[in-house]
Amino acid sequence: MLDLRSFDTLGRFRNDWLNARHHFSFGSYYDPKRSGLGALLVWNDDTIAPGTGFDLHGHRDMEIITYVRKGAITHRDHLGNTGRTEAGDVQVMSAGKGIQHAEFNLEDEETELFQIWIMPNQQGVEPRWEQRQFPKSSRSAGLVALASGRNGDEEALRIHQDAAVLAASLGNGQTVRHELTAGRVAYLVPSTGRLTVNGKPVETRDGLAVRGPETLEITAVDDSEVVLVDAPEV
Repeated sequence: MLDLRSFDTLGRFRNDWLNARHHFSFGSYYDPKRSGLGALLVWNDDTIAPGTGFDLHGHRDMEIITYVRKGAITHRDHLGNTGRTEAGDVQVMSAGKGIQHAEFNLEDEETELFQIWIMPNQQGVEPRWEQRQFPKSSRSAGLVALASGRNGDEEALRIHQDAAVLAASLGNGQTVRHELTAGRVAYLVPSTGRLTVNGKPVETRDGLAVRGPETLEITAVDDSEVVLVDAPEV
């Protein structure tokens, strides 16, 4: 199953500082056909105005991965963590038994990011926050795990689920393959550029939902950045 979800069909929310698109049901947007995909529950495509952001609020029992596409986001939480995550880099927050945090765009330009929520396989763990730089050059040979709870992904930021957030920087015409086994799902979004996946066109910021088993042949039509989540069906 390859289910294309074009950018124009995504859920929408907009106010004076936030322009958001929702790949899955979130907040006031509800579509029973788009209520998560396996352990993947949320994929928000947010544009945040300069000098604004999300005031202090709480989460629990959720793995929240933020992939910054443009600009930077600054995180602060009640545990004393603070950090600025720039474009191309990733932060992970394991909400566990509860965390209060705020996120602000303190830059002079808009910040664009993907925020991805994955259901954990453990409840009530100690909350934590971590960020890491992942040079784009390391992704040019194929998909690289940025955040993962899978065995073998020791270089990735850790999450509490047998799932992975992967990314690749592909040159025009370059092809990578991803094996999706039975009982697993994948969701793929080109952050920039255009792709074909098993011959199916996928435009910038479209989403493609896949259920395994499936071999994904991902080819860049332009120079492209692709983000892919591989998760259990649950």
